[in-house]
Amino acid sequence: MKRKEYIFKPIGYVKTSTIFIPRHWSYSDVEGEIIINPEYKEGLKDIKPGDKIVVLFCFHKSPPFSKNKLIQKPPHKEKPTGVFNTCSPIRPNPIGLSVLDVLEVRDNIIKVKRIDMFDGTPIFDIKPYKAYSEVTDKEEN
Repeated sequence: MKRKEYIFKPIGYVKTSTIFIPRHWSYSDVEGEIIINPEYKEGLKDIKPGDKIVVLFCFHKSPPFSKNKLIQKPPHKEKPTGVFNTCSPIRPNPIGLSVLDVLEVRDNIIKVKRIDMFDGTPIFDIKPYKAYSEVTDKEEN
């Protein structure tokens, strides 16, 4: 079976003036904005302050991946481990995921907290965050 390749186009980008960016969203209190391209603005309907959103983005400043990076030693672990057991930005597909707190939504801009992305980071998608305890068997979305 032939494998299909995919091309992703950003729907927006991150805007932040912070120089120091934490390695992971769960350690971050950095605020910034997700600027959505105008043609996708309607897709922000019903996102509101207090919500949490899952943001999928590109590690656009990471070096190219090579097979010798399948095992990496994260700075907070004692020994090397597989790349799929890390949050390393050096990955076969440089896709990142963060859970951000929504502070404000106006026009095509979402003001957020917990940013762990650089200014200019391309955004691929946004999804609602649902904790396991919030999901029921009856829920379809």
